[in-house]
Parts: sequence; C-alpha cells; structure tokens
Amino acid sequence: MGRIDAMNLNALDLNLVRVLDALLRERSVTRAGEQIGLSQPAVSAALNRLRHVLNDQLFVRRGNDMVPTPRAESLTEPVRAALREIERVFQTGKDFDPAGLERTFTFMGADFFSMLLMPPLAARIAAMAPGVSFRFLDSARGDVSRLLQDDEIDAALERPLEVPDWVSSTPLFDSPFAIIAARDNTAIKQAGIADGEPLPIELFCELPHVLRSIDGSMSGSTDAALDKIGLKRRVSLALPHFQAVALAVASGNHLAAVPRQFAVAAVKSLPVVIYQPPFAIAVPEVRMYWHARHDDEPPHRWIRNQILEAVEALGFRDLDGDETTGSRT
Repeated sequence: MGRIDAMNLNALDLNLVRVLDALLRERSVTRAGEQIGLSQPAVSAALNRLRHVLNDQLFVRRGNDMVPTPRAESLTEPVRAALREIERVFQTGKDFDPAGLERTFTFMGADFFSMLLMPPLAARIAAMAPGVSFRFLDSARGDVSRLLQDDEIDAALERPLEVPDWVSSTPLFDSPFAIIAARDNTAIKQAGIADGEPLPIELFCELPHVLRSIDGSMSGSTDAALDKIGLKRRVSLALPHFQAVALAVASGNHLAAVPRQFAVAAVKSLPVVIYQPPFAIAVPEVRMYWHARHDDEPPHRWIRNQILEAVEALGFRDLDGDETTGSRT
C-alpha cells in the first residue's frame, strides 16, 4: 500500500483501510459512509487520520465531488486487493451465517430486474439477513467486465455477453420475445386479431414501434431478424427503460417487442395486450455474471443462490418460447 513506515503502519487499522476504499469508490463522504455503515462525521474523522498517517491530502473537493490525489489513485487497486485477501483469509474454514452478515450487494441490469426481481428478493433476504442491503445499477452504467474487475458491482444480470475467462456466469432463464400493444389499438381491433394471436407481418411492419435501447440506437435484434426475411419495421421512439416502453405503448398506437416475462407483468397494471410475433427470433439465455474470484466466497455464493431461487419462484423459467429480447429489441 505504498511507502508506509513502521510507525505509520501501527497507526493504520483495518477500519481506516475500509474507509479509504469506500471513499475511492464513491468520491463522497456521505455515500462512503452509507456503503460501510458509518456516519458522515465518523468518515470525516477517519479521512483526517488517513491524511495524517499517509502524509497526503488524498482527496480535494471539486464542487460536490471529492477528487483523489495521485497518491490516492495509486492506492486504489492495492487497497481493494488487500481487503479482498483479508476477507478471503478470515472466511476460510468459517461457518457462514447469513443472519450475521452486514454487507451491501450491488447488482446491474435492466429495469426489468429492478421492477420484477429486486422487490421480492429484498423481502426474502430481509427475513434471513437483516444486515444485508442492495443497490441496483442500470445497464447503461458501463462495461460489465470492467465493473466486475473493479468490484463496483457484485453481479450483472444480462443477455449473453462476450466476457473474459475470469468472469463466471450461470443461466437464469430463457427470455422469449412478445409483442405488446394498447388494448384499444385501432388498427389491431379493425384487423380482428384476438389477444395472444400472432400479428400479421404486414401490420407488424406498418405500425410504429417503441424500442428499448440503452445506447440510443434505433434498431435492435428484431430489426436484424426482419432484415433476414427482407422486411423492415418503423421505429419512431427509442427509450432506455422497459417500463417507459410499456407506458408509451399503453398511451398510443405503437407496438413494442419486450421480454415475455415483462409483458406478463405489464398486462396486470397497464391497458396492454400480448400478441405473438409473426416471425421467429432465436432465444438467448439471460445470465448472471460475476468475477471468478468470488466463486467460493460464502456470502457471494449465498446471494447468487438466493437470486436463482427468487427467479425460480417468479416462474420466469416456465415461459418458454421461440422469441427473444436483448439490450435493443
């Protein structure tokens, strides 16, 4: 951890290292305290001790953010590596009891998961491990591999991704593709299409579409499938969240391609109807990704198992189909 002489090392306890790691992650005294369960004054006091021990300002204020000095930046990875190793050493051979766990797990994925998975998962975990907290980041936050490498997230819940060998993963469920439209969509009613039936492909291509797109693109996997059969659709609205897509569909004459699991939930709260797509798109597996260094870490293994059980309880694996969704559909 840099050039710390023997006197300074004696003054550096583990809590100070945890505070430094949290500050390097969050760049905020308040957010760092929330992450490790300390008050703002306690974090500020720890930062003052760190400055004295390391003989460096470590962070300077720029607006509402705290910007690390070069010395602090140089400590980022060594501090995280040291904490991971300490955690690994003291967990070896120790019985894991979730009831005594105090930890914040950070996941990343589409709002699909924050809406449908996280509420029941949080309720489930609260009964078993009241000291556990969760944060859920949007898919647009950044590259999954980098975030896992930097320990900014514990797991990503995503469509199939190209990832390095050090990223572990397991399938969650297949995500078939469904079409939703407003219950009073005039064109569909005039065509006499019953709920749950396939839409005529001419009507599918004629009506405007809403696209869920995290990067602003106006095309996705549905367009790629249409292109293979020499057809195109008209995407007139691109939005970053599935819920926004569903709201736009419910209030207009648009169609949207969404995960069938999300479509089933949407019809319970919005005036929308599910239809079958008029052409086939291959179904990918939605997977959970994590850094392989956590493969055998008891708390991490436990929370992964809880996610798998929560997905099973939601019945996501029961919705088989021959369609799909992705980051853009």
